[in-house]
Amino acid sequence: MICGNTLRYLDKPVAVSCHYCGRQDQGYISCPDGHFVCERCHNRDTMEVIEEIINTTTSTDPQQIAWQAMTLPNLPMLGCQHAFIAGGALMAALVNRESMGLEKEDIREVFQRTAKQAHGGYCGLTGICGIAPAIGACAAVYNGSRCGYGEEQRATMELVSGVVRAITNLTGPSCCKAYVRAALEVAVAFFNARYGSGLPVSSGTLCTHAALHPHGCRESRCPYFKAN
Repeated sequence: MICGNTLRYLDKPVAVSCHYCGRQDQGYISCPDGHFVCERCHNRDTMEVIEEIINTTTSTDPQQIAWQAMTLPNLPMLGCQHAFIAGGALMAALVNRESMGLEKEDIREVFQRTAKQAHGGYCGLTGICGIAPAIGACAAVYNGSRCGYGEEQRATMELVSGVVRAITNLTGPSCCKAYVRAALEVAVAFFNARYGSGLPVSSGTLCTHAALHPHGCRESRCPYFKAN
């Protein structure tokens, strides 16, 4: 983001200071030249555009909404912005299905919940990609799930477990863009079957980002790969 060097992913944190705002933290991602950008500054500019796309779209197709956001020129190949894209695209599509009874304010709630659990690099450190709780937040906002509830919480966890499995099957190395698409496939099937949402079933267009992957694209092992 600053110098273009290849980042190092650590298994132990190091003391870091944000290049932009000076915030002190313990970080698991290191630049060889010592640069560090905190989560807030890293996401700020791109998130403004992502939120505009999510809040202004009239589409009911989560894949189409997500693809529009994922083709933003300043969006990193990998990063937790993708969690907000996944959750935002799904909730925006549900909001635009008026029969679901949701409002624009519900998109903001999904973003707030996602921000609590989506943090850069933690897919490798804890095994939980931020896209999973983002999709779970959509279900919880819709069905009213909260700690201690019965069917609502179980349904939300059922969806999240399906998303985690789909993401797991695409890992080696990780790819946020593939994760978004797989997660939305699972989520659309879930909402259509359980809640009759009537969201369109699509997998979007083939990926055009393979050459940008810093850890190497899975190519033919990825269902979204576009061969030359």
